[in-house]
Amino acid sequence: MEALELQDVRKSYGNREAVHGISLTVHEGEIFGLIGHNGAGKTTTLRMISTLLRITSGSISVFGHDVATEPDEVRRIISYLPEDAGAYKDLTGRQYMEFMASFFASGEEKAEMVRKGIELADLGERIDSKVDTYSKGMMRRLLIARAIMPSPRLAIMDEVTSGLDVINAYEVREVIRSIAKTGVTVIMSSHNMFEVDMLCDRVGMIDQGNLILLGTPAELKERFGVETLEEVFVKAVKG
Repeated sequence: MEALELQDVRKSYGNREAVHGISLTVHEGEIFGLIGHNGAGKTTTLRMISTLLRITSGSISVFGHDVATEPDEVRRIISYLPEDAGAYKDLTGRQYMEFMASFFASGEEKAEMVRKGIELADLGERIDSKVDTYSKGMMRRLLIARAIMPSPRLAIMDEVTSGLDVINAYEVREVIRSIAKTGVTVIMSSHNMFEVDMLCDRVGMIDQGNLILLGTPAELKERFGVETLEEVFVKAVKG
């Protein structure tokens, strides 16, 4: 069974179609990247996968569950981390983890979930500092850990390193790699082609709501005879 299948997925807002018939498959256990410039349709696609936006037409299946007809089943096995996600700043990192874990479990199960989240965040003694004292990188690691601690089968992350400096972005990518090694399937969007090249097993390129390319970074670079995904994207868009 595939982790994710999109078949001719479309999303319209009135007379404007934002996503034009995207079809793709994400294999279980891989890191899959959706890349494209801002406004290309990446976030809209992720929100449809996450059950937050209704599909206009087509179908999306997450581990065999239809997003349109089985949204509750889908929500039980996914996590979604939007680009603009935040945390309760008056809480410490530990308190925030405990609060969020209470939505999923209680007792010993909750305690184990929190332990897992704290380990993933890897904030050391700062886990007991208030969230409003965290840097952007620390905040992003806390939020990723929060999204992963309930053990989702599919983790969906939108522009996960946006606004981070080089070191923090590197550390966040390492967290994502460690998540994938545990068997969690990851689908992430980014306009950072270097990041996707370094991190993703396969990528889909979106331009103006259309899926224009699909393959491994190596395959796409070889196909266009270039050295970077950025060059691939420019050549594909400009024809």
